[in-house]
Amino acid sequence: MIVLLFSPFKWTSRPSEKAIHQSASSMSINVIKGNSLKNTAMGTGKYLPFFGSSELSRINALHPSVLAQKYQRDYEPFLLGAPGTQSLAQFLMIQSMGKELTNKQVVFIISPQWFVKEGVSDAMFSLYYSPLQTYQWVLTHKEDSEASRYTAQRLLDFSSVKSDTLLNKVLQKMADGEELSSTDIKGATFQHNLFSQEDHLFSKFAVRSKQKRIDKAEKQLPNVYNDEQLDQLAVQLGSKNTSNNPYQISNKFYDTRIAPVESSLENSQKKFNYLNSPEYADFQLVLNQMAKENIKPLFVIPPVNKKWSDYTGVSQEMLKDFSIKIKQQLTSQGFKTIADYTDQNDVDYFMEDTIHLGWRGWLALDEDLQAFLKTNPSVHYEIDNDRYLTTDWQEYHP
Repeated sequence: MIVLLFSPFKWTSRPSEKAIHQSASSMSINVIKGNSLKNTAMGTGKYLPFFGSSELSRINALHPSVLAQKYQRDYEPFLLGAPGTQSLAQFLMIQSMGKELTNKQVVFIISPQWFVKEGVSDAMFSLYYSPLQTYQWVLTHKEDSEASRYTAQRLLDFSSVKSDTLLNKVLQKMADGEELSSTDIKGATFQHNLFSQEDHLFSKFAVRSKQKRIDKAEKQLPNVYNDEQLDQLAVQLGSKNTSNNPYQISNKFYDTRIAPVESSLENSQKKFNYLNSPEYADFQLVLNQMAKENIKPLFVIPPVNKKWSDYTGVSQEMLKDFSIKIKQQLTSQGFKTIADYTDQNDVDYFMEDTIHLGWRGWLALDEDLQAFLKTNPSVHYEIDNDRYLTTDWQEYHP
């Protein structure tokens, strides 16, 4: 095994179709942090990437993976995210796929909850931090630019990055706009090859597919896709699964996460603010990479459950301002295809719990997704890092 890891020859064993299929719904850490499974999947043309976070794990009958399987769509969703993945992790994943995503359509779900004052926490970033993808970024973005300086400096904020002596040194040079030496590049190349070998050898292990949950949920769907029937089913399932509380939160989530502390949460979130955050600049890195590869994204902005936000005091005006701000960052740079569900916050069973899309939410997304895939819009991007990588924009209130 040591010989294989340190061999100068690349391990070229291609993941099996079964392994790729299992990884598509797994949301496993080794899939997110690796390249082998997800990059191979993107090269087949069979998979549609869904970038997001914890909402992707909410499997019900209207989930994208279930609908695609039941109605034999010409794509299978590849779920790229997990609870705690935010813009930096998504950026590293997207750049690691490179040409495999060029000119392709993707779905990207933006969670307002990412945009807190501190941005992504050290613990959450470190959980999904990929040395492989970071060294890959160093080797492919070593030319000095505003974006590379910001990225390098931002990565140095995290303990998992600073603990790597070589990477810490290289990123500090890049943050200062210095040219990397041949020794730096050789060291980064060696580390990248080492992590790449490790990924090829071990990435397919410990992948836990959600296929059984998808198969079970599929049985609840009508044989023929029908908007009205599916909406009726969404209402039925929503009503049945949120019967023990007044917030239309799933019974299990309410019992385990809300009920034990419910009284302490009343008006506890009045000061929540998603308008001042380094996440806006981190998100700009995602847009940079999408523009570089001419990726065609459908951006999705979920609402916050109004019944719950009324109880906890989260400002709906603040959430509307968040929608205005993030859409300005998108549309001003040419990202025009946006499914904004902010004003659907009080639609029955649109949400499954406090912040995650539910039965009717997934159905609304499916309708927008089918129109998006059918039109396959042309794109023209004009990236403005001079504005959107600044602290002024991070602190801007519409």
